[in-house]
Amino acid sequence: MFQDLINEALETGRPYIKEGEVATYIPELGRADKNKLGISIFCRDGSRFSCGDTKDRFSIQSISKVISLAVALEVCGFDMVFENVGMEPSGDAFNSLIKLEGSNSHPYNPMINSGAIAVASFIEPKVSFEEMLELARCFCQDDGIVLDEKVYRSEMSTVARNRAIAYLLESKGVINGNVEEALDFYVKMCSLSVTAESLAGLGLLLANDGVDPSGKRLLNSDTVRVVKTIMLTCGMYDGSGEFAVRVGIPSKSGVGGGLLSVVDGKMGIGIYGPSLDAKGNSIAGRKILQFLSSQMKLHIFAKKD
Repeated sequence: MFQDLINEALETGRPYIKEGEVATYIPELGRADKNKLGISIFCRDGSRFSCGDTKDRFSIQSISKVISLAVALEVCGFDMVFENVGMEPSGDAFNSLIKLEGSNSHPYNPMINSGAIAVASFIEPKVSFEEMLELARCFCQDDGIVLDEKVYRSEMSTVARNRAIAYLLESKGVINGNVEEALDFYVKMCSLSVTAESLAGLGLLLANDGVDPSGKRLLNSDTVRVVKTIMLTCGMYDGSGEFAVRVGIPSKSGVGGGLLSVVDGKMGIGIYGPSLDAKGNSIAGRKILQFLSSQMKLHIFAKKD
């Protein structure tokens, strides 16, 4: 029954693929097959459901911001993170510099590039990339996660805009350490190779209050609460408000085509669909989540029977 619903959700999203395009501003991402589509759901009761291209590896991109924020809250603390980075939706594109140049000298939230680069600068002196890689594998229940060297090199060859953001943050006192090391750390985190199943595993961890399927606590409750709230309000770039109204599931997208969603107390959802809408979100993935939210009453404010 549930598998049939997931199959139907996938087919509901598939026709929208043709309306989007793969990301090309990072050359390696432009090589993705836009017709790929897959969904995985990991439930708290241990059941797992998948349909489509759920074992294909792709780069995590901005979904890594969820992992980095969680680690920063654990290692650096709430006050340090949010003293330097805001909690508000920006209303601008994920790589915009506009508001950084204005009166507000701090990034609006940790889910846009400026905020995530700042968060990377807080973590980098305290946690090595190798340690972050191990944490990512642990959070996602996926030992196959590695640094995709091709994506990393491709992204570093086109990093001028993010470098400009990083040095602007340094000039405003948000970044106090080595700018280039923070930027390299940020790009490496974006270049991790994951699958839809990896993202479902991460979603399940967050849905289960930071406790993994074996019963081990990996993140404290306060960290998980903050991360899920920021995902709901800021996780879909400048489409976050509309997504919250239509779908109402805390989610985070990445321009590699991934979508991470958390149905609190119930399940983690991972989607791969590299055909993106104008805001950088998986176009078929949005439709799949909207269908599931409607059919299963998953909206955070849906009336429960």
